[in-house]
Amino acid sequence: MADSVGMINLGCAKNQVDGEIMLAALKNAGYTVKDDAALADVAIVNTCGFITAAKQEAIDEILELARLKKEGRIRAIVVTGCLAERYREEVRKEIPEADAVVGIGADGDIVSVVRKVLGGTAEEDFPDKTLLPLCGERMLLTPRWSAYLKIAEGCSNRCSYCAIPMIRGRYRSRTLENVEEEARRLAENGAKELILIAQDTSRYGIDLYGKPMLAELLRRLAGIEGIEWLRVLYAYPDTVTDELIETIAAEDKVVKYLDLPLQHCNEEILRSMRRGGSRAELDALICKMRAAIPGLVLRTTLIAGYPGETEEQFDELCAFVRETRFERLGCFAYSQEEGTAAAALPGQIDEEEKQRRAETVMEIQMNLMQEMGEQMEGKTFRVLTEGFDRYADCWFGRSYMDSPDVDGKIYFRATGKKPVPGRFVNIRVTGCIDGDLTGETTEERETE
Repeated sequence: MADSVGMINLGCAKNQVDGEIMLAALKNAGYTVKDDAALADVAIVNTCGFITAAKQEAIDEILELARLKKEGRIRAIVVTGCLAERYREEVRKEIPEADAVVGIGADGDIVSVVRKVLGGTAEEDFPDKTLLPLCGERMLLTPRWSAYLKIAEGCSNRCSYCAIPMIRGRYRSRTLENVEEEARRLAENGAKELILIAQDTSRYGIDLYGKPMLAELLRRLAGIEGIEWLRVLYAYPDTVTDELIETIAAEDKVVKYLDLPLQHCNEEILRSMRRGGSRAELDALICKMRAAIPGLVLRTTLIAGYPGETEEQFDELCAFVRETRFERLGCFAYSQEEGTAAAALPGQIDEEEKQRRAETVMEIQMNLMQEMGEQMEGKTFRVLTEGFDRYADCWFGRSYMDSPDVDGKIYFRATGKKPVPGRFVNIRVTGCIDGDLTGETTEERETE
């Protein structure tokens, strides 16, 4: 019987794609891939090291696997991903139960790493992070009808609060042809939705072509047969061009949804974050986008409790949320990350206050989402069916307004023909519960 491997993927979708490439390589090398890492011979933890909460989650997972290893239920533990890359010596020293601690540059050598630990050899390897494979065969961890498409790696923005450039290296785009080729393979495998990701998607192509090329990429991908939805995450406001706005508006397959992480609206805070811009500039961009793209759903991410954030500046952030009425929003308490410029700033705010501020913003947003959801009653949306919730006794799926994992769902009752996961149905909204829409299928239904 072949040795088995299992993987725990933590953190963002970009990290998940790295994990999918590693799993495909291991499967092709003859290893059996287990859905549950606790049931495998080798458990791989693909860690996140972005903020404190993510680091703690990774450590907890590794320690739980260490307990299983001590009990003889698994044979070896491999730690890779951002935490391993960022805290090389610390991970090996503090968690000696890990048989291998390898950086992201070693992802392409994961078969060799697993082979060594099964043979009883401890492994530490931290090749140049730019050796991380930008593409390759993948073993999807998402349903086959919806897949992430990573168009670039790394980041060159150097935001004051962010450790990603230290962990992942400089921004590196894939070529248009390379991305398009992978998109065609995903479509041939049954993908109907492709979700474009990078640390900064709107900067795509600048390093290769001397100008932003996301709009051109979207036009190319829209021509691929079988793809129905193209969704863009992580677009930074300073590189959202008029061409990109026009392309989102014009291309039917590009869903009218854009993830635009703004982090704050106060000019002084933005300057300290090395983000630039001002409330007036952000308002102007949002107004331009909403005017040009009817039905646009804007998702943003904010940081509360940044060093030196005054009560007045926090009040300005709350007012920004109320007045802008983002359709989707997440707010996080500032995480003081060693090695970043913001970590050394004066005016660090205590943890309890940071959490209070983040929760205040989210309470405002949840009230707004409930209000906006109630206003949708009676409207009909095209929904990608994802499954059946036996506890709620209803089906669920997503409209163009929701990205998987970070947004909500539409829960619906089906009349007539049974829905099929991975296919579209038309849903008439009947209500809204805690920001999630409820509905029922209409007589005019899609099946493909």
